[in-house]
Amino acid sequence: MRFVNPIAFVRDIDLSRAFYRDIVGLIVRENFEHFVLFDTGFAIHDGKALARTVWGQLPAETTPYGRRNLLLYFEHDDIHAAFSAIGPQVELIHPLERQAWGQHVFRFYDLDGHAIEIGEPMNFGESRDEDHIG
Repeated sequence: MRFVNPIAFVRDIDLSRAFYRDIVGLIVRENFEHFVLFDTGFAIHDGKALARTVWGQLPAETTPYGRRNLLLYFEHDDIHAAFSAIGPQVELIHPLERQAWGQHVFRFYDLDGHAIEIGEPMNFGESRDEDHIG
């Protein structure tokens, strides 16, 4: 048994593919009609098509797919550049800030309300630079 990848339900596969490709900066590895796999292993799937496949019918509810119960985590080697490029284009949960454990991160919502966190890589065992965000 091995875990392969998370798949987020999305309302508009074309808009979501463009969001993750053009704003977040992921590279599309596979692009099928209702499913997109990115080079990181993260994937998105048209929500209606996946609901039909998994449950045999569409859900009766019309609530957003992102329900504040899942955080999609990515890392970027230059967190300041990532925030400068992505931050102005998204609905921020919060700007770039240092967490209690010393890591700089920022969080925002995708088009379906999924929470996304982008953080700098943590180099456990190495000394951390204590500079300030600026």
